[in-house]
Amino acid sequence: MALLFVILLMGSGYFYLPLFYAGQMALLLFIAVILADAHLLYHYRKRIEASRSCAVRFSNGDDNKVVIHLQNKYPFAVSLEIIDEIPVIFQERNISFRLTMPRNSERAITYTLRPTLRGTYPFGYIRVFVTDFFGLLSRRYTCGSPIDVKVYPSFLMLHHYELLAINNNLKEMGIKRIRKIGHQTEFEQIKEYVKDDDYRTINWKASARRHQLMVNVFRDERSQPIYNVIDKGRVMQQAFKKMTLLDYAINASLMLSYVAIHKEDKAGLVTFDSHFDSFVPASKQTGQLQTLLESLYNQQTTFGETDYSNLCIHLNKQLNRRSLLIVYTNFLNMTGLNRQLPYFRQLSRKHRLLIVFFEDTDLKAYIHETPVDNESYFQHVIADKFTYEKRLIVSTLQQNGIFALLTTPESLTVDVINKYLELKARQLI
Repeated sequence: MALLFVILLMGSGYFYLPLFYAGQMALLLFIAVILADAHLLYHYRKRIEASRSCAVRFSNGDDNKVVIHLQNKYPFAVSLEIIDEIPVIFQERNISFRLTMPRNSERAITYTLRPTLRGTYPFGYIRVFVTDFFGLLSRRYTCGSPIDVKVYPSFLMLHHYELLAINNNLKEMGIKRIRKIGHQTEFEQIKEYVKDDDYRTINWKASARRHQLMVNVFRDERSQPIYNVIDKGRVMQQAFKKMTLLDYAINASLMLSYVAIHKEDKAGLVTFDSHFDSFVPASKQTGQLQTLLESLYNQQTTFGETDYSNLCIHLNKQLNRRSLLIVYTNFLNMTGLNRQLPYFRQLSRKHRLLIVFFEDTDLKAYIHETPVDNESYFQHVIADKFTYEKRLIVSTLQQNGIFALLTTPESLTVDVINKYLELKARQLI
């Protein structure tokens, strides 16, 4: 704008000569201001410092906080534009901030990133562009250093669940209190009778010996093996809110393992596709969750067909004790189920089997739309047929003595935990 003013002023000198000399003076003044601006910005050494602070690992599917710390060492106020070179996988072009900092001051900028894929995410440099009160020149500072951040399955949900458990607010997540049927069969101890104890648990022999009422105390059965069996085949590549069904299954299995270990059960992991992939023996030892987290970190879907026969062979070799197997997979129709049903029957003979598969939320939303023409009516009939087959799959599995859970991806974690608590309360594990 200043140069445009100088050009117009000098051009007007063709009509009125003094304006040409005024334009020359304006040009000299403009150059002098640029030199003064350059002196103010470049005379001082490294007057702007910036650093990035974030977790060494991100939680997949959650908002992860990133903080940029800024320090202005100039003896005057400056205007800054900060551009953080975030990983290209986010495809974000608006991670830039503009602010004004007083002299010798510090500021912090906070923003969040929500990854939807597991893996390694490389951050670049922090670019800071500085202008002073003249605003004619901008000096670039390159701060920070490139770092790699690993994105793990959703572990922030574990901390959230733990806080809710401490405050007894688990209903906020949708986790229900399951009424227990009858008494638990695992004996724990004999104690003195106190008011409101169940009189049916009175131990008359112990009461006779002690000459006071004594009652038996029972507890939930513990150390039961719980295995999350995750299908990595092509059926788990379907995406919902930018996350694949595999990612939802991984997050849910990690959360369920956390709950099972706190219930003093043993949590294990199996992943498979066309071949038997990874196996983590069920355990409740300290560090088991970290072992599961590392095993789930780099799991990816494949384009191949899932081989359940290979799964049955390896599980028969690896598992010597009756366990709860929670299989995360997906079926589009009855044809897909009929191919795998013989293997499910084989597994259910030795273990308690729960099949978890997914509703198509987009298809469900389309069904609730009103048809407008003949073509729409035909499409709605076909969509109704797909949803009917999903319900038919649940019914078929139950008829074969196999538990089934049909859920949406966003409700998967809560529904699986509730189903586990229900099976445990009914003593079906």
